[in-house]
Amino acid sequence: MKVKHWPVREAKARFSEVLRKALAEGPQVVTQHGVETAVLVSMDQWLEMRQTSRPTLKAWILSPEPRFDFSELLLRRRGGRRRVAALD
Repeated sequence: MKVKHWPVREAKARFSEVLRKALAEGPQVVTQHGVETAVLVSMDQWLEMRQTSRPTLKAWILSPEPRFDFSELLLRRRGGRRRVAALD
């Protein structure tokens, strides 16, 4: 699928056509000063992209990346002293 590029001035002037092409042919790229700036996609494509880009709860829980910074986790010892938690 070849993506059509529209300069912003042309996209504004022919918005209905850009919208029809996004629905019929797929994503339409809007450029500003020759730089790709925005993409117009159908709502169906947008919702599909959002669903596929969001990890499932299982994938999130099992992911190797930490979900918060353990380096600042402090534990209080008896006697009021603090120590940094040891992570195994």
